[in-house]
Amino acid sequence: MPERADSASPLVVGVNSPAASYPTWIGFIFIFNLIVGTGALTLPGVFAKAGWLLSLLVIVLLCFISFITVTFIIESMAAANAVKTWQNLQFDSREDLRQTSVATENEIGSETDDPTAGLLSHQHQVGVTARLERMPLYAQHSTLIYYKLDEKFELGEMASLFFNDVGRVLFYLCISVYLYGDLSIYSAAVAKSLRDLFCDHPNATTTMDFDLDSSWNLSTANNETEEDAIKQCWQNHTLTRLNVYRLFLVGFICIFGPFAAFSVQKTKYLQIITVIFRWCAFIFMISIALKLLITDGAKGHPVSMNIYGIPALFGACVYSFMCHHSLPSLLAPIRDKQSVGRILCADYLVICLFYLLLAMTGIFAFERLEDLYTLNFIPDQTADHSFAAELLVGIDYFLALFPVFTLSASFPIIAITLRNNLQTLCLDMTRFESYNFFVRRILFPLLAVVPPFSITYFTESLTSLVAFTGSYAGAAIQYIIPIALVYYARNTCRELLGSGVVNDFQSPFRGSHWLVIILLWSLGCISLVTLNFFLDANSQ
Repeated sequence: MPERADSASPLVVGVNSPAASYPTWIGFIFIFNLIVGTGALTLPGVFAKAGWLLSLLVIVLLCFISFITVTFIIESMAAANAVKTWQNLQFDSREDLRQTSVATENEIGSETDDPTAGLLSHQHQVGVTARLERMPLYAQHSTLIYYKLDEKFELGEMASLFFNDVGRVLFYLCISVYLYGDLSIYSAAVAKSLRDLFCDHPNATTTMDFDLDSSWNLSTANNETEEDAIKQCWQNHTLTRLNVYRLFLVGFICIFGPFAAFSVQKTKYLQIITVIFRWCAFIFMISIALKLLITDGAKGHPVSMNIYGIPALFGACVYSFMCHHSLPSLLAPIRDKQSVGRILCADYLVICLFYLLLAMTGIFAFERLEDLYTLNFIPDQTADHSFAAELLVGIDYFLALFPVFTLSASFPIIAITLRNNLQTLCLDMTRFESYNFFVRRILFPLLAVVPPFSITYFTESLTSLVAFTGSYAGAAIQYIIPIALVYYARNTCRELLGSGVVNDFQSPFRGSHWLVIILLWSLGCISLVTLNFFLDANSQ
């Protein structure tokens, strides 16, 4: 929803107050947390299969392509602000002209009895208006800044500005499917991780047989709902594993669901705590792998390239840099808007280096890599009560909580993004405050949280849903929608403002050929991921 600081002046829009904004480093943390999910734990396994050199090239290319489409989103947000400012300016111009015309006619009528005076005054106003309309807008208001990021425009609001009716319907269908799928996976993954951690089994992470990542590739997941409904969680206790799963699910929704009713800024401290946990986990795994390489040498001997591993590599990595759906909510509160590009560039560079360091150390340090990298750190002998063995057990539990913390921090951001887009779809946002309290603050947070909860309450395995939302709706959000938004945003602003107004937030990749390249890339990614699903299905 557009946030207006001063309703008295239509041209003063979205000025962030200190209470509603955060500094640059907080913005860096928010974006880092949203992008880096537990999918990073699947990277060493697929790197080993596809080859270290081929994997390095692919992950760097994926990072670069995703960054390009992020710059398209930023440019589109600035263009949406420009269109809004232009609309407000047109309203003000018509209102000022009407008031001036009335005042002039009254003044002339009071000074003369000439019956043609009013007609002359009207003709004069028409002439002034015609000359004003012929004058370029940037010449009329040369000191006015059109392109800015002061107002928060969700993807749905930008789609409403720049797309036709068919485009808007397709956009909302895509974003809804994707975000509902994300929230379902978040809920199920956290509850399942906690259940597997606390229920009786030989080790904390041995039953975590599902892959988690930002694209939700759960291709190895099994439908265990029926089995868990009869298997006891603890010996000599009546609670089944399914009962415990549902208890953790209800607790998770009760704790993190209410965040959907607030703004992203309210999750600031949760994000800070989570990023500390993530860095500790990554540093720990990288340090252990480096120690093994130094003391024992390289036990893993991956090939440099294996083209047959490309489908699996794309299946695990293609959405490892996804943050596009929640970008407006994360960028709007940043105080220094000129630093937005630098923040995103730094985030993408750091995350890409993290991915490479984690995967490269893993594929050479371990002779055999598990699908979920944390499984490589499970102690071999749990009966040993030495300090080293006990430390490894503690590390095991620490890494088992990795999905819980990472997904818990991202859940509120995704829920808020879905809530905002549902509001834009169903409400007239120009009179949002006129709706009653239930509609404004309760209804749409419930619509964002309750459906995923209802789905995951009855099933733990969401493989088919995940495959669809992550691969196809995800491709549209990360690649196709940014292309369409920036293309139509440029055309709209060119028609309204002319070519004399410069967009300071314009993407460095402004050439039309970049749009074609990204479109072809997206089609290739969808084809490879589809091939990966087909190969997985045949191998089962």
